[in-house]
Amino acid sequence: MQSHLLAVSKLLQITYLIINSKIYNIVEKQIYSYDEAYEESLRYFQGDELAARVWVNKYAVKDSFGNIYEKSPEDMHWRIANEIARVESKYPNALSAKELYDLLDHFKYIVPQGSPMTGIGNDYQVASLSNCFVIGVDGAADSYGAIIKIDEEQVQLMKRRGGVGHDLSHIRPKGSPVKNSALTSTGLVPFMERYSNSTREVAQDGRRGALMLSVSINHPDSEAFIDAKMTEGKVTGANVSVKLDDAFMEAAINGKPYIQKYPIDAANPTFTKEIEAATLWKKIVHNAWKSAEPGVLFWDTIIRESVPDCYADLGYRTVSTNPCGEIPLCPYDSCRLLAINLYSYVVNPFRPNAYFDFELFKKHVELAQRIMDDIIDLELEKIERIINKIDDDPENEEVKRSERVLWDKIYKKSGQGRRTGVGITAEGDMLAALGLRYGTEEATEFSENVHKVVALYAYRSSVAMAKERGAFEIYNNEREQNNPFIQRLAEADPELYKNMKKYGRRNIACLTIAPTGTTSLMTQTTSGIEPVFLPVYKRRRKVNPNDTNVHVDFVDETGDAFEEYIVFHHKFVTWMEANGFDPAKRYTEEEIDELVAQSPYNKATSNDVDWLMKVKMQGRIQKWVDHSISVTINLPNDVDEDLVNRLYVEAWKSGCKGCTVYRDGSRSGVLISAKADKDKKDELPPCKPPTVVEVRPKVLEADVVRFQNNKEKWVAFVGLLDGHPYEIFTGLQDDDEGILLPKSVTMGRIIKNVDEEGNKRYDFQFENKRGYKTTIEGLSEKFNKEYWNYAKLISGVLRYRMPIEQVIKLVGSLQLHSENINTWKNGVERALKKYIQDGTEAKGKRCPSCGSETLVYQEGCLICTTCGSSRCG
Repeated sequence: MQSHLLAVSKLLQITYLIINSKIYNIVEKQIYSYDEAYEESLRYFQGDELAARVWVNKYAVKDSFGNIYEKSPEDMHWRIANEIARVESKYPNALSAKELYDLLDHFKYIVPQGSPMTGIGNDYQVASLSNCFVIGVDGAADSYGAIIKIDEEQVQLMKRRGGVGHDLSHIRPKGSPVKNSALTSTGLVPFMERYSNSTREVAQDGRRGALMLSVSINHPDSEAFIDAKMTEGKVTGANVSVKLDDAFMEAAINGKPYIQKYPIDAANPTFTKEIEAATLWKKIVHNAWKSAEPGVLFWDTIIRESVPDCYADLGYRTVSTNPCGEIPLCPYDSCRLLAINLYSYVVNPFRPNAYFDFELFKKHVELAQRIMDDIIDLELEKIERIINKIDDDPENEEVKRSERVLWDKIYKKSGQGRRTGVGITAEGDMLAALGLRYGTEEATEFSENVHKVVALYAYRSSVAMAKERGAFEIYNNEREQNNPFIQRLAEADPELYKNMKKYGRRNIACLTIAPTGTTSLMTQTTSGIEPVFLPVYKRRRKVNPNDTNVHVDFVDETGDAFEEYIVFHHKFVTWMEANGFDPAKRYTEEEIDELVAQSPYNKATSNDVDWLMKVKMQGRIQKWVDHSISVTINLPNDVDEDLVNRLYVEAWKSGCKGCTVYRDGSRSGVLISAKADKDKKDELPPCKPPTVVEVRPKVLEADVVRFQNNKEKWVAFVGLLDGHPYEIFTGLQDDDEGILLPKSVTMGRIIKNVDEEGNKRYDFQFENKRGYKTTIEGLSEKFNKEYWNYAKLISGVLRYRMPIEQVIKLVGSLQLHSENINTWKNGVERALKKYIQDGTEAKGKRCPSCGSETLVYQEGCLICTTCGSSRCG
């Protein structure tokens, strides 16, 4: 009987899989251990440990219990190929799964990015395939209700894995009259903090959400917006960019006044203010020099060049960008990203007879655009699944309505415009492989030609699909005929334009250049449009100092021993082999310097390219990209503000749609220093010294952080004084014996009570619809005494304002008695890390990937400024 029941259960499982994943040749999915997947991926990447770990951690299909269902990227590429082939089968001239797999295999030619790579064919997550969204409000919706609505929509999208952007220009300026108990508006800065905090609260498979906040320079509060991130601990969960119009730029350059107004686009505004444009421009430049923000968006250029804005009155008016700035979007539109690996089209790389295979490249660009259109169909299926889940959720209809309406809007926009994001990666390696030095006129001219080919053949593909599959719903040639980008295509390829007028186009916009981030670790190339970061750097591996012939170069604070070794950029190795050098040889630093000097990577790294030429290169390539380009101008620490000024002005004049500069080490200058620099008259004033309170206040605001202690769920309560951690309590979160804590609780209060006999008790209170309610008594059987004593020790150093990074180092160095308590340390570290100011150097720590002592904290994560790897948690 039992075996019969098991057989029936198995049959039901298979039937469920058939219905839900539409896979007709069902076999039981095999589960792999982490080590199995890592070892197989290590073989796949030919010993590249970093690439193997990135793939297993971020892209291998997993369920919510952490079970891994893919052993190597080969499994992933077949998953993606099979799903896209399923969509292809609906249309004429369908591509087979094998044809698609050959394009994806080993990340050689076509590389879906981020959300598509993770989500296509993945039935374990109910998530979107879109990398990014923009949301917004219609008209002059500046009410509190509209502001809260945007906050809710932002969170709903981030929990489905999307980065989000939205504009704040609709919020009335500070001091404006309002018809509520406040009487006057607080302005937009408090809402920046609100949206930032929401982003930090949303976890996406172990990573925080990504947010872009923008505002028009025309807005009277734009100066406050520009300054917001210069204050300690403010708006740490968002990127910020200011939208600059041509009138402001001309006024700033020519020293003329500029009129700000609200509403910003009103013919008869309710409020106007005249400012000195040059003064505000100087502040933008100073802040960017000091902190790498704000980024600048040249808004008139964006709108003038935007093909979707030809349909602005039909809902496609661009209002903001995604978090990295490469996709300007209208409200409730989204985009999926895909990169073409440019290096793979170089034949005989790094040799005198190297050349770029344009014929194969043109063919693959057309296929990339076709694949992107297929992914839209897959995204529509994903959104339908999200909507079905919302409908099936047990919450009442009132709670679910806003999320349901949000996804209905996104579904309509995605299907109506069919926007795609075809881009590239490995630009730096492509140029080097052809013997061209990044940043020179010759290299720029070649790059411009490559991107012209991308534009022409992606649009050819979109027109061909319109003929086969139908044009996007609202296509109208007359609306687009005066658009500069469309005119450029028509001039370059009259036949393309003729066919576009006849058949229409499948996609409202097609192209972008995004940062490829971890994707470039798996393509083993330079990232996006960027040059190589470093051709040679150091890594380290843990070793047993007792082994024979082991060489110990470094011992960390826990006593672990490491060996340092030289790592060459993958394509630098190819250059070495092509020129008779042995990558396996141990080279001295002098020999390495000589090697680099002989290579095409010499003077072509991100920190030493010709910066003005890089900006001009961006402007020339931008002519052939209908969305935008994510690129960062990396500068040495010692450059002055005038260079940032010249770079921004040149970017505007060159036709760039946006620009970001990063001065080496500038992130550590984001916050106002407590030590004034007397030699610099124009520095911002120092902040007041940290507050030290000898007697604990009766009531403290509290932050709630959940974490794992071994296999148990725990919670930390971090008491805050002036926004700074003052004390910490931890306890088991357990429905039977531990802390009963609602899932939605993230903030509360800690109240210290003393009875008549002088006994102390700490009560934890949390907000609900009826106000604060006591839920936990601090000193009770719910708190383990050993953990309590360690927490008291940590609280003692917190309240005297020991720097948070040093507190974390102290916690990590504690030698505790049990394995459970040692995992507890990790949870405490995680609870405190969110309070480390962005840009703080992690002194004494080395990057586990490259071994460099160049780790900085960014939103609670450790980021290596040398190799770009990150570690959170």
